[in-house]
Amino acid sequence: MKNVKKLGVIPARFGSTRFPGKPLASIGGKPMIQRVYEQALKSDLDAVVVATDHESIAKTVEGFGGRAVMTAPSLPSGTDRCRAALLNLDFDPDFIVNIQGDEPFIDPVQINQVLGVLEKDGVEIATLVTPASDSSDITNPNRVKAVLSKTGRVLYFSRHGIPFQRSDNEPKLPHYIHLGIYGYRNAVLKEITTLEPSHLETMESLEQLRWLENDFSIFAGLTDSQAESVDTPEDLMMIEKKYFL
Repeated sequence: MKNVKKLGVIPARFGSTRFPGKPLASIGGKPMIQRVYEQALKSDLDAVVVATDHESIAKTVEGFGGRAVMTAPSLPSGTDRCRAALLNLDFDPDFIVNIQGDEPFIDPVQINQVLGVLEKDGVEIATLVTPASDSSDITNPNRVKAVLSKTGRVLYFSRHGIPFQRSDNEPKLPHYIHLGIYGYRNAVLKEITTLEPSHLETMESLEQLRWLENDFSIFAGLTDSQAESVDTPEDLMMIEKKYFL
């Protein structure tokens, strides 16, 4: 695997306040982590690894033929887990895509889209946004909004409904919802995981604001689809009913 240039990393933490052991939850007879892994393999990535803090997840991944890397349980974010995984691999990729471990049906096209943005000149970090579907998306603080420049560079992320529409006489701008997938250049991933938490990050509880506040360039691709995520056992039941019952 020494010729790996494009690596996908799936952070998979065992502990979860709302759903402990979530990566191992069965969806249609397969553990969720396997479904995410198999979807990622359909993309243009050269290799995929799972970065986990729990031996049972690692054994499950190895059991279906995947590759797992053990990382410390104390790591604060998926970005930190991606960086820790690189330190335990026998290759040094150019690009790393951080893939959410709770989106069992993530579209490989979206992974490729992140790679396409990341490979452009001047891009240090890549991500995706999608148009808000309705006003509830805009007002929901759990749906992170992004404001972009004309070239797709992210100007700001917020839990607030930005941009604010001051007057109905002004043309309405689209509101974009941020999707939780990131691509990093290798050297950039090393740098951003050494940064101290920033003021904006602390205020909004959004790690990507630390990168913006430290002048890293983040560019976003636009997609019309969103992968269904599993945050709670109730989400799992809904997906099982929708796809397998």
